[in-house]
Amino acid sequence: MKIIVDAMGGDFAPLAPVKGALLAHERYGTEIILTGRTEDILRSVRECGREELPAGVEIVNAEQVVEICDDPSTAFKQKKDSSLTVGLNLLRDGQADGFVCAGSTGALLAGATLVVKRIRGLRRAALSPTIPTATGKAVLIDCGANAECTVEYLLQFAYLGSYYAEKVLGVERPRVGLLNIGAEESKGDELRRETYRKLKEAGAAGHLNFVGNVEAKEAMMGACDVIVSDGYSGNIMLKSIEGTGKLMAKELKAVLMKSAGTKLAALLLKSALTGFKKMLDPNEVGGTALLGISRPVVKAHGSSNEVAFCNAIRQAAEVAQSGIIADIEANIDKMRISRED
Repeated sequence: MKIIVDAMGGDFAPLAPVKGALLAHERYGTEIILTGRTEDILRSVRECGREELPAGVEIVNAEQVVEICDDPSTAFKQKKDSSLTVGLNLLRDGQADGFVCAGSTGALLAGATLVVKRIRGLRRAALSPTIPTATGKAVLIDCGANAECTVEYLLQFAYLGSYYAEKVLGVERPRVGLLNIGAEESKGDELRRETYRKLKEAGAAGHLNFVGNVEAKEAMMGACDVIVSDGYSGNIMLKSIEGTGKLMAKELKAVLMKSAGTKLAALLLKSALTGFKKMLDPNEVGGTALLGISRPVVKAHGSSNEVAFCNAIRQAAEVAQSGIIADIEANIDKMRISRED
């Protein structure tokens, strides 16, 4: 597998992307293309204690950088020699199997859609992070790419999430739930009620394992493997989970550091607490797959460290190896809503 990494994207670029790329190459044997300013990348390589890049890791020079302040919809066009645009062009041209970027989400979404292109027949691409649940993990789709959605968007998100859970995460017959304010079929606004009807039809036809509406609290307890949502609601849910995790970690640390007795308890619980911390750490996940694009694209968090980049590269390779894009292309007809409907 060969993965392109935008070496200039993210809060800690180019050092974190370079470190992560070298780590992924060492751990998984992944071939890497780093796009960005050659001198800056080589300086980071030296900071990693290496005099030169190892075989299987190369640089494609790109002098410009898409900044967070740039207009997301036009940045990749106006900065054609940016690390983002150059990387997307390489992916489109088949020079690698996937692309990882921690830069502007909007610019990545626009660039991937217009340069690499969506899978033919899909209305929108969607961000699909995996979130921790009481029974393991679930795919949340969409989490911010599409604030306003139609019934067809949500239906297609359900299929995309289901294929991702099955092909990439290894979940057999993933349970698909529609994020709503109640479990009853009549709950929610018109969009949710009509989407429920379409998902129920897909379930009856055996195309999806639809389990009905799910409330956020039930989704967190493992009620389903795929949580279908518009990007507005999904983003609020995702940020609420992240904030709750930080609050819990902060309060738990305060409790355990309160006295000599609690400090001893913390020492005894160190191994278990490490596992708990890793479960809530976004760096352990790596990134968010941008599903619906014709080639694998993974959006890493802006504050990603080298571990996060390494995991995002692994994730991009897993998506490429899974065959999910071919499966989606072969089943597009199931995801469309006719005008008569």
